[in-house]
Amino acid sequence: MTNQELQSLKNKFDIIGNDPALNRALEIAVAVAPTDITVLVSGESGVGKENIPKIIHQNSRRKNGKYFAINCGAIPEGTIDSELFGHEKGSFTGANEMRRGYFEEADGGTLFLDEIGELPLSSQAKLLRVLQSGEFIRVGSSKVLKTDVRVVAATNVNLMHAVSKGKFREDLYYRLNAVSITMPALRERPADINLLFRKFASDFSARYGMCKATLTEDAAILLRKYRWPGNIRQLKNVAETVSALESARISAASDRCVIDVDVLSKYIPKEEPNLLPAKSSAYQEAAENPAEREAIIRMLFQLRQDVDYLKDVIAKAGLGRPSAPAIAAPDTAVEEGELPPEWTPRPEPGTYAQNLYQEDEDPEEQEFEEQAQEDMSIKTANLELIEKVLRKHGGNRKAAAAELGISERTLYRKINQMKKEKENDTEK
Repeated sequence: MTNQELQSLKNKFDIIGNDPALNRALEIAVAVAPTDITVLVSGESGVGKENIPKIIHQNSRRKNGKYFAINCGAIPEGTIDSELFGHEKGSFTGANEMRRGYFEEADGGTLFLDEIGELPLSSQAKLLRVLQSGEFIRVGSSKVLKTDVRVVAATNVNLMHAVSKGKFREDLYYRLNAVSITMPALRERPADINLLFRKFASDFSARYGMCKATLTEDAAILLRKYRWPGNIRQLKNVAETVSALESARISAASDRCVIDVDVLSKYIPKEEPNLLPAKSSAYQEAAENPAEREAIIRMLFQLRQDVDYLKDVIAKAGLGRPSAPAIAAPDTAVEEGELPPEWTPRPEPGTYAQNLYQEDEDPEEQEFEEQAQEDMSIKTANLELIEKVLRKHGGNRKAAAAELGISERTLYRKINQMKKEKENDTEK
């Protein structure tokens, strides 16, 4: 496409920006439009994925046919088959008459399936059939119907990850992903952010007769530095909010309102690094899978053992702070990689592994276990090492206990034990 053709396309579909990744996505959409190849559009929520199927439909031989956009995540699981494929009268409670589904209504046109990753597995099998053969069956019917529909799907999740988790059919993924178009996130096209802000502020000003909000250079820099997790949709909300609250009515004196960095900062959400998206973390998904949770705990336990071993080697060589093993080895040998049922590792308090493992425990029982673990750990400490540390700190037991990684009370018990053993040796 020439630059003039590309700009004409952007004007037609109200698309703002000159980012190379955005231009590439638009060029691919126009290139595949004349065919019936299935297209999968990927990108974060709010990046404007809905523009791609419109471009494809308007530049295809189906442009005079019907166009439907369906959000698969907004339709209840129990009714999505009826919405997509239709139903017969009396097929379920509330089915008072026959209903044609979207695939039947869109015959000869284009169907945009947004949030395709939210489609239930049972519906995925029916979608795969209609994509492969154009055949479908209404709910409550046994009659096979035919349709000729161009499908464009979109997702804001990693479908290959969903395939690996068994939440999305692999064959359907490859059937949908004949052509892949990726829409860039707003933070990946910083040069377009100020262009979009000016567009949204100008539209708001024209619509409501308000002064047009314009940014100072510092304010424009602040706008570009923000990561925009809500992408274009979020930027539009901020531009309209600033225009509504900071702009006055247009007067003869001025039709503009200058927004500086101090004013704009009030409308830019504060970063919250501690907030995690629900179910987006591999650790959170592992928490739902007992086998993966156990594997993580085993891995953390093995890592802890390796670290404790290295600490002891360094300590005995006199190169650093010694440390008794945090978890003592069991008396009975087990095969490598296995843990006996009676010997389950306890992760460090406050770590994510502990949050996965944590059960409702009696505080007194937990205190007893911690004390028992400490006693087991100190038994492995070398008596000569304790004497060496005491001499190093001039008999200061508090400093010695800190370096040994034990409590003063435990150190007192060990000192008493050492004294008794020396007395026994003297009597012999």
